Amino acid sequence: MEDVLLPLGQVAAIGGAVAIGPLLWWRQRSRSSTPAGRLRALTLLTLFLTFDLIVFGAFTRLTDSGLGCPDWPGCYASASPFGAREHIDAAQAAMPTGPVTHGKAWIEMIHRYLASGVGLLILVMAALSWRLRRQAGEAAPSPWLPTLTLVWVCVQGAFGALTVTMKLFPAIVTLHLLFGMGLLMLLAWQHEAYRPQPIAVSVRLRRATTVVLVLALMQVALGGWVSTNYAVLACDEFPTCHGGQWWPHLDFAQGFQLWRELGQRAGGGYLGFEALAAIHMAHRIGAAVVFIALLALAWRLRQPARWASRGLLAVAGWQFASGLSNVVLDWPIVAALAHTAGAAVLLGLLTTLLARLR
Repeated sequence: MEDVLLPLGQVAAIGGAVAIGPLLWWRQRSRSSTPAGRLRALTLLTLFLTFDLIVFGAFTRLTDSGLGCPDWPGCYASASPFGAREHIDAAQAAMPTGPVTHGKAWIEMIHRYLASGVGLLILVMAALSWRLRRQAGEAAPSPWLPTLTLVWVCVQGAFGALTVTMKLFPAIVTLHLLFGMGLLMLLAWQHEAYRPQPIAVSVRLRRATTVVLVLALMQVALGGWVSTNYAVLACDEFPTCHGGQWWPHLDFAQGFQLWRELGQRAGGGYLGFEALAAIHMAHRIGAAVVFIALLALAWRLRQPARWASRGLLAVAGWQFASGLSNVVLDWPIVAALAHTAGAAVLLGLLTTLLARLR
C-alpha cells in the first residue's frame, strides 16, 4: 500500500506545482471581474489545458509510451524517472526499443503530472462554484455541473490507472480517450453556463445538432478503437483499402470483440489482418457519414449561427485532410496528433453550439 500512497501523494504534489502557474495567471487576469466572470475565465483556462492534455495523451500513445512506467501512480514506486533510473536502465538494456526507456518514462510521467494539474484546477473550480452559490443564492449558476466535472475527472484518472495496470487493454484505452473527450465537453458546457448567449432556433435544428454530436462521439469511439488496435495502416490506400481493393475480406466479428488483450482474439491467438482491416473500414464509413452530417448542419446554421457554420466546415476539412494524411503518409505522428486535436475541437464546438441553441 505504501508503494502506491507515497508516489500518489508525490505525483499529486507535482501536479499541484504544475497548476500554480495557470492559477496565478488566472487570478491576475481576472482580478477586476465579477465572481461569475472569474469562474468562467477559470473554466475556459481549464478547458484549454484539458485540450492540451488530450493531445499530449495522444502523443503518449503514439510514441508507445503508455507503459514507459509499467506501474501506477509512480514510476517503479518513485515519483519520477530520476528515482527509477536503475530499473529503467535494466529494462532498456533488456529491450532497447521499449516499452520502457528513459524517454518513454518521462513522456508517461509528464502526462500524469499534467493530468494531476488539470484535476487540481477542476477541484478549485468546484469549490469556488459552491462558494458563489452560498454568496449569491439561486442567482448563481448551479454548482452541480462543476461537481459532476470533478467526479468525472476522478473516474478518468481511474481509467488512466487501468490503462497501465491492464497493459494497454484496448477497451480500457478507448474508454480513457472517451472520458477525456467527455471531460472537454463538460467544461465547454460549463463555460457557457456562466454567460449564456442563447440563439433562437427551431426544435428540429436543435435535435439535428444533438444527432450530429452523438454521431461525432460514435466516430471518436471508432477512431480510438482504430488507434488502440494499431489498425490505421490496415488499409494503406485511399479511396481503396489494400491492393486496389474497394472491399477486401473483412472480419468484423473478430475486429469488434471488445473484451480482449491487445493484438489478441478473445478466444486466444493473434488478431488477424482481416479484423484490423474491418476496424479501419468501419471508421472510414463512419467518417463519411459524419462528414455529410456536418456539411448538412453547417448549411442549416448559416443564418442563425454563422460562426458555428464556418467552424464546422473548417473542422470537417481539417479532419478529412489529417485522416487522409495518416493513410497515404504512413501514419506520421504530426498528422495523427492533428486528427486527435481536430476531433476534440469538433466535440467542443458542437457542445458549445448545443448549449447556446434555444
